[in-house]
Amino acid sequence: MGVDLILGADSIAAPLTGVGRYAYELARGLPEHPGIGRMRFFSRGRWLGRESLLGAERVVPDGRPDLRSTLAASRLAVRAYGVLMPALERLRLRGQSDALFHSPNFFLPPFAGRSVTTVHDLSHHIHPHFHPPARIDYMRRMLPDSLRRATHVITVSESARRDLVTHLGYPPERVTATLLGVNPQFRPREKAELEPVLQRLELKPHSYSLYVGTVEPRKNLDRLLDAYAALPEQLRRHHPLVMAGSPGWNSEHTHARMQQAASAGWLRYLRYVPQADLPALYAGALLFVYPSLYEGFGLPVLEAMASGTPVVTSHASSLPEVAGDAALLFEPHDSAALAEVLARALQDRQWRELARRAGLVRASQFSWARCIQATVQVYERVACGPA
Repeated sequence: MGVDLILGADSIAAPLTGVGRYAYELARGLPEHPGIGRMRFFSRGRWLGRESLLGAERVVPDGRPDLRSTLAASRLAVRAYGVLMPALERLRLRGQSDALFHSPNFFLPPFAGRSVTTVHDLSHHIHPHFHPPARIDYMRRMLPDSLRRATHVITVSESARRDLVTHLGYPPERVTATLLGVNPQFRPREKAELEPVLQRLELKPHSYSLYVGTVEPRKNLDRLLDAYAALPEQLRRHHPLVMAGSPGWNSEHTHARMQQAASAGWLRYLRYVPQADLPALYAGALLFVYPSLYEGFGLPVLEAMASGTPVVTSHASSLPEVAGDAALLFEPHDSAALAEVLARALQDRQWRELARRAGLVRASQFSWARCIQATVQVYERVACGPA
């Protein structure tokens, strides 16, 4: 008989970025695994159906800030949520302690049975200046309690596991890294497959550098703009920088600079790109660049490699672990070093071909099936071990 599982589904909401994508793939793949018996989905005090959750991948945000992100910036709203929601969750989860509860998004609800929580990163602890004060307050109040109550903790990389043990002193025997996967839709594509999407976006295949991710301070985009601005004008114009991602916290200055670069003719900002268009956008890029200062995993790097696109990324946190030897790495605080790496990557066709092949090999080592298998193995150890 398989594990009786309750999966927390709070983070499965559009737009599906890193944490939401991870939870979505668990919700999609775990019910098919033979090690799972009964599986239910719980979100903010409600029981949800699987089909309604999986529909989140098809929702396209309209670009306006949603209620969730607006409230997250308010200390009063965050504190009220932290008091009222646990009371509702405790009521709804009463009598369910024979099951195992897995929260894929840091925080465990009040649950009397065995539990697993996934900690994606410790950026709030290591780099608090990357987050709004309300989020820092909430993480510092709520995460220690979840870690104390969790039977076991999952991280999404060995880098994040080391951070949890080193910075918070968490017992290493209670933490397991289960590396993320990549959807098979991210693969190399012929020009005919690319054209419908790229023509709609007014992009030429294999002519642009690409960044995919939220526009926020942690992503180090101001240094990316500095580096790109330092490239020869002809190189910038032939290979413009295309940026795709939703606006994040404290990004007004970066957006102003992006607008200036767009006016100068060497940048395109696409905002949030629907999931259906991302595979062609990745596969159509000449180069993918991900300059982040800190990641728990760095899923866009993996998606780019799986798409056959050469990668330039920073030598920070988990990114070398994901990229292996298949990417050009640079010191993330050095925009001159990034400019040098970009110039080489854009002009060296031989390196790009080697990086394309190496990236495909590297990406083949990751899959959601492997992630789910490793996750179920954690469940089985927790279910059979001491409470």
